[in-house]
Amino acid sequence: MKEFDSLYFVGAGGIGMAALERYFLAKGKRVAGYDRTPSDLTHALEQEGVHIDYDEDPDLIPDYCRDPERTLVVYTPAVPDSHRGLTYFRENGFEVVKRAALLGVVTSHSKALCFAGTHGKTTTSSMAAHILHSSGIGCNAFLGGVLRNYDSNFLLSSTSPYSVIEADEFDRSFHHLRPHVAVVTSTDPDHLDIYGTAENYLESFAHFTELIQPGGALIIHTGLALKPRVQDGVKTYTYSRNEGDFHAANIRKSPGEITFDLVTPWETLPDVRLGVPVEINIENAIAAMAACRLVDAPLEAMRDAIGTFQGPKRRFEFWVKEPGEHGKVMIDDYAHHPGELQASINSVRDLYPGRKLTVIFQPHLYTRTRDFAPGFAAALSLADEVILLPIYPAREEPIPGVSSEMILEQVTNTKKIIYSKENLIKSIHLSNFDVLLTAGAGDIANLLPEICVEYKKQKR
Repeated sequence: MKEFDSLYFVGAGGIGMAALERYFLAKGKRVAGYDRTPSDLTHALEQEGVHIDYDEDPDLIPDYCRDPERTLVVYTPAVPDSHRGLTYFRENGFEVVKRAALLGVVTSHSKALCFAGTHGKTTTSSMAAHILHSSGIGCNAFLGGVLRNYDSNFLLSSTSPYSVIEADEFDRSFHHLRPHVAVVTSTDPDHLDIYGTAENYLESFAHFTELIQPGGALIIHTGLALKPRVQDGVKTYTYSRNEGDFHAANIRKSPGEITFDLVTPWETLPDVRLGVPVEINIENAIAAMAACRLVDAPLEAMRDAIGTFQGPKRRFEFWVKEPGEHGKVMIDDYAHHPGELQASINSVRDLYPGRKLTVIFQPHLYTRTRDFAPGFAAALSLADEVILLPIYPAREEPIPGVSSEMILEQVTNTKKIIYSKENLIKSIHLSNFDVLLTAGAGDIANLLPEICVEYKKQKR
């Protein structure tokens, strides 16, 4: 890396790319890139010093990124090979690498705490990063969500031996990592456009467990179908809410608060209070504290950090939370897999029992909708009212016969409808929302300010 003065990121607005851009800015490198559309994240990166263009025209590439001997080009698999900028770099002798490969290089000289799983990895890795940072141990953290505690998805330490990484299974990216401690939260099949079958998906996780370095550890959720394959000298621990080497005991719930005792193989840490008090965060906190305990994070520091953890943006994030038994509530969540969506809906039900729940959901990817439409429908049927948006395609082309209608027709609720994004905003005044949950991994996030404004206007 010392040979390169500059880096150019194709897909610069991706959350995983942003952490690397911030890392190399902090290292004194010149950083530029391309993204398809502006966003809050790209605007923040530009203010921090990243030059970003929103057109594929190679003529827009800055001069300092035109020397193949001094510039490394990084891309995300979400960018098609036909991208004009990528084509320019490949045809002119530049070294072009995937984001995952660069992340593997960056973290290879640290003790990496890697958090993998179909869901839970963003919150769990963020909790671990916050624990290490708050405790004074420190870490370099490359996360898949912007932490509200720091307004960033990247934490930097010039002295800590540890890195915290959200280990993404998409395109087998996590196979570039060499974990010191690995956590596997869940292995529900996903990304079948890449893996083809659930068996191949599980095999990818099994290979990930082989990459844990001797002297390290695997922490795996109990009851998974995954059969890990660890090297000699790697210890394996289990965790869950109620059982395993690490688990919770004496769980106490009161309005707006969840407290529990953490049971480890060596001791019990009493009175852990969740800063984001939703049911699923009990397990997320257990996994994060287990990983940090294995690198000698102090017990008191772990408890304090979990209590001050505000969560990543778009992970069960409150946009409206009026006081009182019947105050308006609007929550946004990144849920884009049936298991995540069901967990999110159940968490809202747990917090607000007996109240009418409306879910606005934007499906993400044609392939995921095709593969999991019944699961999405079953999860959405747990709500009282369902509003669907058209599928957000991301990197995909449309698939004939695949649309949000596939989900809607299987939802058992009588109150269900599909709106375009434009008609959604125009039609909110026709609804009478009580508790509102928005969900999805697409550009529904761009609609949240308008949804929030219109929701607040509603009279009860």
